[in-house]
Amino acid sequence: MTGPARPCRFATGPTPRAQHDLDLWPNAGEASPGIASLVSRQPRLQTGTGGQLAFEVPVRTVEHPLFSIVGNALTQASLMVQHSIDTEAKASRRLRFGIVLLPNFTLTAFSGFVDLLRLASDEGDMSRPVRCSWTIVGESLTPVRASCGIQITPWTTFSESGVFDYVVIVGGLLHSGPPASDATLAFIRAMADTSATLVGICTGAFALVRAGVMSGFRVCVSWFHYWDFVERFPHFDERDLVADRLFVIDRQRITCSGGRASIDVAAAILLRHVEATIVRKALRILLVDDAQKGNAPQPHPPGLEPATHPKVRRAILLMEQHIGQPLSLPDLACRLEVSVRQLERLFTSETGKSPGVYARQIRIRMASWLLTSSDRTVADIASSCGFSDASHLGREFRKEFGQSPNEYRTTRLPNACDASPDIPQPVESSPDGHAYALVKQPRIEPKRLQ
Repeated sequence: MTGPARPCRFATGPTPRAQHDLDLWPNAGEASPGIASLVSRQPRLQTGTGGQLAFEVPVRTVEHPLFSIVGNALTQASLMVQHSIDTEAKASRRLRFGIVLLPNFTLTAFSGFVDLLRLASDEGDMSRPVRCSWTIVGESLTPVRASCGIQITPWTTFSESGVFDYVVIVGGLLHSGPPASDATLAFIRAMADTSATLVGICTGAFALVRAGVMSGFRVCVSWFHYWDFVERFPHFDERDLVADRLFVIDRQRITCSGGRASIDVAAAILLRHVEATIVRKALRILLVDDAQKGNAPQPHPPGLEPATHPKVRRAILLMEQHIGQPLSLPDLACRLEVSVRQLERLFTSETGKSPGVYARQIRIRMASWLLTSSDRTVADIASSCGFSDASHLGREFRKEFGQSPNEYRTTRLPNACDASPDIPQPVESSPDGHAYALVKQPRIEPKRLQ
C-alpha cells in the first residue's frame, strides 16, 4: 500500500548544483512498477525565499520494510547537499568589481575583462553574478562612448556606488576627446583610501597616475604608448615604468597593457579567489588556450626581428624604449631576471648577434632615419640616439654604412627613406594618429635611367 505523496525538498544557495541532472533512480522503470511510482524522475524546480532555489521530488511512502528507509535516506541526502552548498557560500564571498569607462575607451579591453568575469561567475552559461558581480560606475548616467562609437550607460554614479573589492579603470584613445574628468580622478583617489585594489587597463593606467595614486608602484603600459607616458609624466620614475610585459601586479595596484591582455589580467585576479578549474573553464569558452602570465612579453613591434624566446623579445623592446639612454648589459639582464651570460647566450642563439651589437644597430637605424626625415643637426641626433657626441655617431655610422652621417644625408634622394631596407619608418598611424614603432621596409631598387 502506498500513502500520499510527500515532497522531498533539496534547497540550494545562489549556485544550485546539478538540479537539472537529478536522477535518483536511473533504472527505476526496469526494476519494478512499485519503485517507478516511488520516485519521480522529473523533479520540480521552485524559487524560495532569499533568492534560494529548491527542487522537489515527489515521494510516495510505501508500507514495505524495504521502502521504509527511503524517506530517511532522501532526507539525509538533502541535508548533505544543503550543508555542502552552505559551506561553499560561507567560504567564498562574492567579489565586487566597479568598472569606470573613460571617454573613447577600448571596447576589446572592456569586453574581454567583463566576459571572463561573467563566464567564471556562474555554472555553465547562466551568466548570473554568483561568484562575482560587476557594476558600471560613472560621474553621471550619461552614456560613455567607446573608440568604436558604441555607447554604454553607467548603472550608477560615483556618489551612489557601493563598496568594491576591485575598481577597474578602462582607458583607450589618448589624443581624441576629453581626458578623465576631475570627478573621475576624485573617485579614484577616494577608492585608493579604501581596501579596494585599483586596476588600470590600457590607458586607464594614465588616469591612475594623474590621480596621484601610483607613487611607489610600478606601471605597465603598452609599448605603443610608452613615449606618450614619458611626455605626459616626465617626473615619473622611469625604473617603475614597464612597457615590455602584458600586465603588472604590484600589491594593491594592477596595470595592464590593454587589448587581449585584459582577459589575462582578469584571469590572474580571479585565480586569487576562485578555483583554477573554474577560470580555465571560462577561458576555454572564450577559445583562449590558457591565460598568459604577467611577465609574458608584449607582441614585438614591427621592425624588430621576431625572436621565439620571450626574454629576447622583452630585451629588444627595452632596447628600443631606451634608445636615448641605453641600458647597460648588467641592467638589461637584471630587468629580465637572468644573468648576463645567459642573456648573451639567448641573443646569440635567437638573433645571431650579441645584445650589444643588436642594440647598436637599433640606435644606428634610428639615427639614419632622423638624418633623412628631419633637419636636426648631427650632434642633436647623436644625443637623441644614445651616442656621446657627433664623432661617436660618425664612427659607428661609417662601420654600418661606409660613409659619414652628412654624406649619408646628402646622397639620399628625398624619398630614399621610403626605399631603404635598413631605415626604420613610422608605423601607419593608429586611430589616435600617433605611432612610435619602427618598421623594416622591403628593399626597393631605384630605377636606372636607360
